[in-house]
Amino acid sequence: MITDNDMIHLRRSIELATEAFEAGDEPFGSVLVDGDGHVLHEDRNRANSVDATYHPEIAVAKWAAENMTTDARTKAVVYTSGEHCAMCSAAHAWAGLGRIVYVSSSKQLDEWMEEMGVKSSSPINSLSIQEVAPNVPVQGPIAGLDEEVKDLQRRSLQKS
Repeated sequence: MITDNDMIHLRRSIELATEAFEAGDEPFGSVLVDGDGHVLHEDRNRANSVDATYHPEIAVAKWAAENMTTDARTKAVVYTSGEHCAMCSAAHAWAGLGRIVYVSSSKQLDEWMEEMGVKSSSPINSLSIQEVAPNVPVQGPIAGLDEEVKDLQRRSLQKS
């Protein structure tokens, strides 16, 4: 079940994704929240402005590994505008982070791209988080919010 508190963090991840889009990066954003519900770290995609591996989910995982205890990481939640790619799912699992809650799935993104006639530029296969990190608890997509992300992705893909 998605709580009101979850919705606050999911909406923030969409705000961060919008910031990424406005800065010329792909629209993805992530928020790291501790077991008590406090925001510890957040970031947005910087794959175009920094490097292709600068995904917010990896930035959050690196920050957590450097700044949190093992126990605190297992209780943490990562909220993100889009489902982790395989690279980010692996980073999340290796950092020992807890639950992931995402607004839109990789499958949805693939479908939206197909609807728009856009070919994926990703050098890796689109895999679900569970295919890469089967022990990470996952929730998503989130109905209603996913339409906001779809619109943001549509604007980004039309700009490309």
